Amino acid sequence: MEQKKATEQHAVAEVVDRLAEKYPGVDRDEIARIVADEYAGLEGKPVRDFVPVLVEKSAKKRVKQAAKA
Repeated sequence: MEQKKATEQHAVAEVVDRLAEKYPGVDRDEIARIVADEYAGLEGKPVRDFVPVLVEKSAKKRVKQAAKA
């Protein structure tokens, strides 16, 4: 179980990297906060296989809005 959690957290960290590369005008710390917030929103959900994908999708929307601001 702990290995799955570590793999999931690594995948979520990669989300930060991808979004930071795609939206260089948005501060990386802000992107990391957005991703962490989206990740926390999925805490305790029983199906974990798609958590990184769900986090990236919802975080991308928020980062895109931040890039426009």
